Parts: sequence; structure tokens; C-alpha cells
Amino acid sequence: MSNSFHEELLLEPKTSTGPKIIAAIAAVVVAALLLGGYFMLRQRHAEKVAASIPVAEPRPEPKALILVDDATIGGGKSTLAGTVRNTSNGALSNLQIELELKSRKGAGAETRLVPVEPADLQPNQEGRYSIQLPVQDYASARLIGLKSGNELVPYTTGHGQKRQPERLESKTITVDKRPLGAKRDEFLNSPDNPARVP
Repeated sequence: MSNSFHEELLLEPKTSTGPKIIAAIAAVVVAALLLGGYFMLRQRHAEKVAASIPVAEPRPEPKALILVDDATIGGGKSTLAGTVRNTSNGALSNLQIELELKSRKGAGAETRLVPVEPADLQPNQEGRYSIQLPVQDYASARLIGLKSGNELVPYTTGHGQKRQPERLESKTITVDKRPLGAKRDEFLNSPDNPARVP
């Protein structure tokens, strides 16, 4: 009996494969649940981000073409002008150009409405707008809208008339001759011999 008991002690204990299989299945299930949850949260986040992005509305077809002329300066005033052409199939009435004027004094921006002459335009008809502003008051002007009464009219812009090149007056500068007694290699204006330069 001691021999058989000794043999039993030397034998390795029997291990069951059942708990190992159950542990492996549980690990696979937990990994699948974690991975599925990750993909579900990622999909939900992508839907939330997509819903928060505003959808751009399609732009309406322009009903007018505004040709903006180059600004001209004269007599201390800046003239802003241009042409408005009705490109729609219907009439546009009571037209006004809306300009944003930026002050030189840093007081911010001011909005000004400029009437179009004639104020009512039939299809393919053109009208002009013009405004004169003191140069010392405004630094810049920007076209921000076209109104027909109180409604905004969709429009496109283009480049109008170019400004005529400015003509600079030619000045002739004459230099007085050397003062009497000055030598040829002597400077006209030096610390030893100061002279007023015109």
C-alpha cells in the first residue's frame, strides 16, 4: 500500500480542459463586446458631428450684375460709382446699393444706401449709382448688398470703368548759381559756409 500511495503522489494531478475553454470563450466575448461598443460610440459621435454642421442652402440665381468702377479722387472728395444691370426676367423697382464705409477716425463701420438712377429697371436695362464722400472722413468702402425696396436682391459683381491715370504736373527746379566768391570745388552748403537750399 505504501508503494501505490507513493505512485499516486508522484503522478501529476489531472487538469480539466473545461475551465480553460470557458475562460477563452469569455475573453473572446468580452473583447467582442468592447470592440462593438467602441464602434457604436464612434458611429454615434460621427452622426452627432454631422448633424451639428450647418447645411449650406443653395445660392439663389442672381437677378442683377453690379459693375463697380474704380474710385476717383478730386477736390478733396472720393467718388464711388458703378452700373447696375437687371439680368432677371422680371422688373426690379426702387433699387438701392448698400455700402459699408469704414471711418478713418476708427469709429467703426457705417452702412449707407445709395439710390440707383433710374430706380426701376426692366430686364436687360441698366442704371447708375454714384456717391461723393470726403476723403478725410472715410478710409474704405465695400459693396455689401443690393436692395429692391426692403428686400435683398441676389447679385454678382464685376469690374467697371477703370480710373484714368493721374497726370502729375511737371515742375522745373532751378538752382541758384554759386554765390560770389565761391570756388568751383567748394560745397554750397557746409558747416563753414551754411546756405539755404530751396
